[in-house]
Amino acid sequence: MNDVSLITQGAEGRVFNAKFLGKNVIIKHRFKKTYRHPDLDDYLTKERIKAEVKSLVRCRMVGINVPALYDVNLHASEIVMENLDDAIQARKFIYERKADRSEVLGIGKEIGAVLAKLHSNDIVHGDLTTSNILIRPSSEKPIVYLIDFGLSYVSDKIEDKAVDLYVLERAVSSTHPDSDGFLEVLWEAYREKGGKKLNSVLLKLDEVRTRGRKKLCFG
Repeated sequence: MNDVSLITQGAEGRVFNAKFLGKNVIIKHRFKKTYRHPDLDDYLTKERIKAEVKSLVRCRMVGINVPALYDVNLHASEIVMENLDDAIQARKFIYERKADRSEVLGIGKEIGAVLAKLHSNDIVHGDLTTSNILIRPSSEKPIVYLIDFGLSYVSDKIEDKAVDLYVLERAVSSTHPDSDGFLEVLWEAYREKGGKKLNSVLLKLDEVRTRGRKKLCFG
């Protein structure tokens, strides 16, 4: 591993750029939690890394675009994966690039289809935001990638999938207040690709929204 440089640091760990076997890669390193017993912390950290790796592998098996895995080091609490350096965060692609309306709606449709495939295969992302969705420009249509599966898990529960969508809706609405058309197209594509199985998720999303509004009003 060489040419290692820090990209970002958060509450859970650090993310680095690096070179690995001649490839540009991303290294995700999880911090030790000093407030936990060392043995418990080691166990929980390893389980969290395993869950993230499992989600990435599962996604690739069903045809969802995610970074390729190159190495997993449980002892060092690190995952080495593909650097999608020619892809752009959806947030930047749509709003900072000033994409035109047809382009924005096209991206919404593609994202909805990807999320339908994700949930149809019982994968819950856990942190869906426009920063964790990447867009790789293409001559035909934009290619959507999902990243950062650090909070992901496998679940067949309608509630879990609805909350996953609610997290995205809240993230989009709070950072991009003029996003109604984008979300409408996204939900329609999700419904179309997911069929009856996922229509129940969208119905549950209405319940989750109502609970969220009550929580905001009454604390």
